[in-house]
Amino acid sequence: MAANTQNNNKAKKTGGKEAQPLIIAKSPAEEQRLKLERLMRNPDKPAPIPDRPKEWNPRAPPEFVRDVMGSSAGAGSGEFHVYRHLRRREYQRQDFLDKMSEKLNADQRYLDKVEQNKMAAEDRTAKRRKKRDKLKQKKLMAKKAKMESKDRKEGEPDSSSDSNEGEDDDDEEEREDDAEAPSFIMGR
Repeated sequence: MAANTQNNNKAKKTGGKEAQPLIIAKSPAEEQRLKLERLMRNPDKPAPIPDRPKEWNPRAPPEFVRDVMGSSAGAGSGEFHVYRHLRRREYQRQDFLDKMSEKLNADQRYLDKVEQNKMAAEDRTAKRRKKRDKLKQKKLMAKKAKMESKDRKEGEPDSSSDSNEGEDDDDEEEREDDAEAPSFIMGR
């Protein structure tokens, strides 16, 4: 046991790094924990962030084909394999282009659907806003009618005593109505 400790001490370098015991992760969670611990030992050191893997692209088709061959009779025994590889590569390229066009179409359909949903939501909002405004206006008109009927009941005894005061009451009612009514109702 003591000899093992001496060997470990000799193996240490004096470069400033401490030898860490080898810990084998038994689960993915433990592996992640170990990685985080290693990163947190030196928080000033920037953490490596891997780049996003590039999407696979097929090789572009050749612009000029020098020796055109086929799988027909008369070709050499090695030519068929070359033809087969070219054909496989072209099929892969066409499949890739088909998948890309389908992906673009799906993205466009999604964006159209989002725009359509947004328009529908705006229409519903406008319809509800119109309904709320109509209800507010109805309440305002009911309140206004109630105030007028109340003013008339109060004004009846006064009108019998003096006719000039009745005319003044009408002018005051018009001013009150103008003050109470919002500008969008009065058309200002």
